[in-house]
Amino acid sequence: MIRLFSRAGVLGVVAGAAVLAMTVPASAHVTLQPSTASAGSYATLSFKVPTEEDNASTTGIDVQFPVDTPLASVSVQPKAGWTYKVAKAAPAKPLSTDDGQVSEVVTRITWSAQGSQGIKPGEFDTFTVSAGPLPDKAGQLTFKTLQTYSNGDVVRWVDVAQPGAGEPEKPAPSLTVTAAGADAGSSTGAHDSVSTQNAAETSQPDGSDGTARWLGIVGVVLGALGLLAGAFALVTSRRRA
Repeated sequence: MIRLFSRAGVLGVVAGAAVLAMTVPASAHVTLQPSTASAGSYATLSFKVPTEEDNASTTGIDVQFPVDTPLASVSVQPKAGWTYKVAKAAPAKPLSTDDGQVSEVVTRITWSAQGSQGIKPGEFDTFTVSAGPLPDKAGQLTFKTLQTYSNGDVVRWVDVAQPGAGEPEKPAPSLTVTAAGADAGSSTGAHDSVSTQNAAETSQPDGSDGTARWLGIVGVVLGALGLLAGAFALVTSRRRA
């Protein structure tokens, strides 16, 4: 019985530590917030960019916009210490809005750190745009992103998750478009306050990361309780002897 308690405690500690370790890489992904928005709506989208490297800062972000389902209107929120360039091209298919035919759509936006050190190690920042109207059908929009560091390294967040497969190593930021009228979580309109969105984003941790960390903490606590139970059983058996 003593050995059983001890083994359970050790296994619990190891499992908890493993879960905590696995949450660290996940929190370092370049992500898009909100992750869902309603079909046909306008949304304020923030690309959350953490710096993973210990000895270099993030100095450039290159976001590619979907070309198969182009967004007719995209505007960029200015960012102190950064400049941006917007590339446009004619849509692959005719695109019409309530204001008429659209001859050009945004294909990519590139942010570059100017007069600043960029995003330092251990920090993150957000890059925000207002875009729409979103496609009128439910689906997935992928925004392949290149992250450039001050030492010249480039991380390609371009992998697209496949149905039935696990999360890729370098997942591209994505937006799930839900059916019109469905609950789209934190999607926002074109004229919603960007500052409100950013405040909510920085004050609330990512749900999946928080859940994983809590699971890890629970595992460690259960392991510690197992070790205490084993020690208690050992002391009791010696007293009886």
